[in-house]
Amino acid sequence: MNTIERHQEIIKKINQDKQVKVQLMCDEFDVSSVTIRKDLKLLEEKGMLYRIHGGATLNNPYATDRHVNEKEKFHLSEKMMIGAAAAKLITPNDSILIASGTTVLALAKNIKPQENLTVITSALNVALELNQHIEIEVIQLAGILRKRSSSVIGLYAENNLSDFSCTKLFLGVDGIDLDFGLTTTNVMEARLNREMIKVSQKTIILADSTKFGKRGFGRICGFENIDEIITDKKISNFTKEALEDFGIKVSIV
Repeated sequence: MNTIERHQEIIKKINQDKQVKVQLMCDEFDVSSVTIRKDLKLLEEKGMLYRIHGGATLNNPYATDRHVNEKEKFHLSEKMMIGAAAAKLITPNDSILIASGTTVLALAKNIKPQENLTVITSALNVALELNQHIEIEVIQLAGILRKRSSSVIGLYAENNLSDFSCTKLFLGVDGIDLDFGLTTTNVMEARLNREMIKVSQKTIILADSTKFGKRGFGRICGFENIDEIITDKKISNFTKEALEDFGIKVSIV
């Protein structure tokens, strides 16, 4: 196989699976990793892919820090379906933690009042949404208000969490990268998310399929801390199988 044929195969694979791995291509094409990395560099210069650690992806891997009001308009139907599926996991007498983001706001909109439900949240919009229900006790974390996400961050919010033990954490993210893990665009928000994971028995990620292959500035954690990911049907089989190999339940709506 010459260089042109190899490039054509790489493009074919990345269009099909949304990302490719250097080692797998080395094995398939029987060439060195140096050769594959040169191929990926050339294809990136032509605007045909983005290089990432250990391979390449079809989508721009760097998440943009948009205002929550702007993000709320994107992939609305997928977020509402994800939120509805997540709401079914809530049981009576639950004490749950809800982080910030437009997908977890969709969860809040889908929650049906249940007996003795306690919700702790960092997000003002989530707190206001759930405060309409007299059956739900809402605890708003205190801290520095981050205007772009309408949620609190900082040491004060992190310290608040040490007083609680929650059955479930519902966490929204800006990026899910198979090599780098789960990320958000703000490093202080990432710190708070890590503290949320520590005080929760189970961590459930709510993310539409556009978040896969993306990477934000602040790393939250690796996949060893995640129990379940709820996403939509546009997730690639490659990504789904990779996540399941980490021991994560992948629920598709």
